[in-house]
Order: sequence, then structure tokens, then C-alpha cells
Amino acid sequence: MKHFFLFLLFFCSFFDAFSQREVVDSENIKTIILRSATTNLYAPIVRLNDRLTLSFDDLNADEHNYTYKIEHCDYNWNLSNLLDSEFVDGYAEDRIRDFENSFNTLQPYTNYSLTIPNENTRLKISGNYIISVLNEDEDVVFQRKFVVYESKVTVGVSVYKSRDISTINTTQSVEFIINHPDFRINNPKAEILPVVLQNNNWQTAIEGLKPQFYRGTQLIYKYNKETNFLAGNEFLYFDTKSIRNTTLNIAKVELGTELYHAYLYTNEERIDNPYTLFEDINGNFVIRTLDGQNSNVDADYGWVHFNLSCLENLDGKDIYIHGSFNNWKLNETNKLIYNTETGLYDGKLLLKQGFYNYQYVTKNEEGIISNSDIDGSFYQTENDYTVLVYYKKFGARYTRVIGVGFGSSKKLNN
Repeated sequence: MKHFFLFLLFFCSFFDAFSQREVVDSENIKTIILRSATTNLYAPIVRLNDRLTLSFDDLNADEHNYTYKIEHCDYNWNLSNLLDSEFVDGYAEDRIRDFENSFNTLQPYTNYSLTIPNENTRLKISGNYIISVLNEDEDVVFQRKFVVYESKVTVGVSVYKSRDISTINTTQSVEFIINHPDFRINNPKAEILPVVLQNNNWQTAIEGLKPQFYRGTQLIYKYNKETNFLAGNEFLYFDTKSIRNTTLNIAKVELGTELYHAYLYTNEERIDNPYTLFEDINGNFVIRTLDGQNSNVDADYGWVHFNLSCLENLDGKDIYIHGSFNNWKLNETNKLIYNTETGLYDGKLLLKQGFYNYQYVTKNEEGIISNSDIDGSFYQTENDYTVLVYYKKFGARYTRVIGVGFGSSKKLNN
């Protein structure tokens, strides 16, 4: 009996530690940006030895000492069994030394920045990685995923209208070809593990695809339904680069007791409206301000108020403000609340000055997320697609990323 209780205690502790793997961002940490420093790409996908930059703000503004920790993961984002010395040259954990306090802002904060590789950390292999930032008490204040790839294969990506008549007006289909003339693949069906992303959002990633055809040193993926994505609608947007004045899509700006409040024009559901083209950056955001030279420390924070008019039947579903600004997460912070007095769904977010894309999504009781319940889905919508090629050689101890391809529905094939 004693051994049973010891086993039960161990199991519960293990399960608890595993369940806490998904770390919630600390409330004082804002504007986390993890991107390639060498390409015009918003996603944290970089070629081996290229530079990756991380920046974030601490609203406590007391110059805390933060450290970063890099961990290598397998294809499923579980920690690999590699030693630190097997995937990093130098230190996998080190102090973040570059930080600067905000200047002339109503909301004080400290901006921290990090570049990888640096003199203390250089990654040696490709694959999935998680970077964690820890405070002085060694508590993780946030985590982010990133992908490092090698250019061993090339990937051609094409986007088509769906070939399924029932979804031809609402979905887009991704086809791709993996070219490997100088890279030997013994068993493509078992060793090649492609992942397809829409707008770099891992919530809707498509996995488990096998090559359908072989042509010399080409692996061909021409699925009809398995690579279909709901096209959604163009992202909504606003710009708070001038925090004291109204700009595009901002109805009014007021100075509160501490910070400025920007009230957006009421958004209306677009599900029954015809598709309208306007340029967006597919859910991403850019920090910028007209009130200073360095947006990292001169841009201020303010409250942005959202209002949504929606007559759709959304019983059993919650509505969220969705975008890259909060790592595509759905939580109480970006959840809309129905206002019985106005008949609108209301929400507000504390955001740094900049240009933001966002959309409204729903989540039902089973946890299924939909970006079309409110704004509809139209095959003409411009979306970015990324194909990551994972490679797990038989007997290998880790999964490599040997190539990446990009496509856009701007060049939609019929």
C-alpha cells in the first residue's frame, strides 16, 4: 500500500508538471516579438545561423534581471532527449543584458531585447525550439516557439480554389512539391513529415501528409481535401501611431486617469456581406509611433476598446479578439462580453502604439475555433501559407527541418 501511494504521488506530480507545460504570459509582460532579423517575415522561422530577435516590455519598469532558456523539441513540440551541448554551442541559458527604460511615456516600462546567435549562444542543429524567459525567482514569465531550418531541399507551394464543389466558395487548397536532388531520402512516407500553416497560426496547422506521387527526386503532394483551409476574411485593422488623435478606424480618443483610450468604430458581422478586398498583414502587427525616434522605448501604451455588432446565433460559443499580438491565444483578456444595454459585444486590450491586424473568432464548448462564424469565409481572401519539411531519419535521435516553402493566395490558381 505504501508503494502504491508513492507511485500515485509521483504520477500526480508528473502529470501536474506536464499539464503546466503551456505557460501563460505574466500580466506585466507585454508586446512579445520573436521574428527573423534577416528576412521580411513576421514568423519566428529562421535558417540555421541566421539571426533571430526577441523583444518584450516589462510594465513594472524596475529593470529586473531576466534570463532566457532554449530547449530543443521533437516534431510534436515535446522536449527532445538531447543534451544542451548537442544542439547549442555555448550556453542554452543566459542572462538578457540588453534593456532600456521607456522615455517620455505615460506608461513606464523596460524594453528587453535579445539576438540569437550571440557571443554566448549559437544553435548547432535545425528543428523545433522553445525559448523561455525566467525572472529572478526562476519562474517562467513567458514562452515562445520557433523553428530553425536547413536548406537541404526546396519547396514549391501553390494555392488553389478548392476542388470540392460544396466548399469551392469558402476554402483554399494548398499543393506543394518537395525537390531533393542533392539530399537522399530512403523512405519518404516514413521520414518526411510536412506541416502546412496558414498565416503562421499553429492552431490550424495541417500535419500527417504523405507524398502521393514521386517524380525523380520530387515528392508531390496534390491533395483535394486534406490540405483545404477555410479562407476566412481579410483581417480588420487599426493604427495608434498617434496616440492622442484619431486615425483610420478609430472613432475617438480620450485621456483617462492614467492612459489614453482609443475607441474603435463598431465592427459589424461580415458573414452575409460580399467579399471586399483591402490590404492587410495577415494578423500581424508593427510597433510604431509618431512621437519619437525609437519605437522600442518611445511608443506608449493605451487602452483600445472594441465593439462588435453581431446578430448570428452564437449560443454555446464565446467570441475572442484574435491575432498575432497575443500569440493567437484565446483567454479572458481578449474575450468579448455581451453588453445588454447596448446590444454589442465589448472588449478592451492594453496595447503598445502601432499598426495591428485582428479578427473575431468563436470557440464552442468542445474547444473548436472558427474564424468564419462572424466574418464569413471567401475563397478570394488573401492568405499566406508556409510548408515546413521535417525529416526524421530512421534511427536518428532528433527531427531536423530540412526546408521551407512559402505561398500566397494572391496568386490563386483555378
